[in-house]
Amino acid sequence: MSRAAGDIGPAPVTRWIIGALVGAIFAIPLVSTLLYTLQDADGALTLDHWISLFSAANPSVIKPLTAGLGNSLVLAVVTVVIVIVLLAPTMILVNLRFPGMKAAFEFIALLPISIPAIVVVVGLTPIYLQIGRTLGTGAWTLAFAYGVTVLPFAYRSIQASIDAVDLRTLTEASRSLGANWATVFITVLVPNLRSGLLAASLISIAVVLGEFTIASLLNRQVLQTALVVVGKIDPYASAIFTLLALTFCFLLLLALGFAARGRSRKVRS
Repeated sequence: MSRAAGDIGPAPVTRWIIGALVGAIFAIPLVSTLLYTLQDADGALTLDHWISLFSAANPSVIKPLTAGLGNSLVLAVVTVVIVIVLLAPTMILVNLRFPGMKAAFEFIALLPISIPAIVVVVGLTPIYLQIGRTLGTGAWTLAFAYGVTVLPFAYRSIQASIDAVDLRTLTEASRSLGANWATVFITVLVPNLRSGLLAASLISIAVVLGEFTIASLLNRQVLQTALVVVGKIDPYASAIFTLLALTFCFLLLLALGFAARGRSRKVRS
C-alpha cells in the first residue's frame, strides 16, 4: 500500500514492529510474574495461590494491603486536586498574562524530574516535621511531596493542550461577551483543555500508585510499602497484587488513549 504524499511518519509495518518490540519489553516481566503466581512447589501450573488469597483471606496479608491501597487512593485524589486546582490555572495565567515568564516556569516545573527521590526526601524531611506537628502524620500529607513529583509529567500534558488551542482568542471572546474569569475558566478553557487535564490526572494517579521511595523514607504506609511488607509474609500475594496494580494503571492509560482519540476525532469533525 502506497503512503500518502504528506505522510512523513514511519510506515504501518514499522509502527507494528516498534509496537511489538516495546510491548514485548513490558510484557516479559509481567508474564514472568504471572507464571510465578501460577506455579506450585513442583513447578506445575495451578490457581491455588489466587484462590487461597481471595477465598481464605489472611488478615496479616489483607490488612496492610487494604490500608495501603486506601491511603494510595486518597493520595491520588488529593494529588489530582492539587494538579487541577493549582497547576492548571497557574499555567493558564502564565500563558495569558505573563508569557515572558513561560521559560522560567517551564524550567521550574520540569526540574523535579532531574532530582533523585532520595534527595527530594532529604530536602522535605524538615518540612514534614513541621507538617506532622500541624496537620498530623496521616498518609494524605504525602500529597504535597507527590504534587512536586508529578509536576513535570502534569506540566507537559497540560502544556501540550494549551499549545493546541488559542487561549487568548477564546478568553478575549468570552470576556467581551460579559463572562467573568471563573466562567471563562470552567465553561470555555477547561473543555478545550480536557485531554491535557485528563492525561495529567491519569499520569498523576499512575505515579502515586507506583511511588515507593518517598513513602518509605518518610515512614508512610501506601500501596507499594504494603507490598514490601506482604512480600515478607507471602511472596505470592505480593506478586498477585503487584500484577493487579499494574493492570489497573494500564487500564487508566488505555482509557486516556481512547479519551484523547475521541477528543481528536470530535475536533476534526
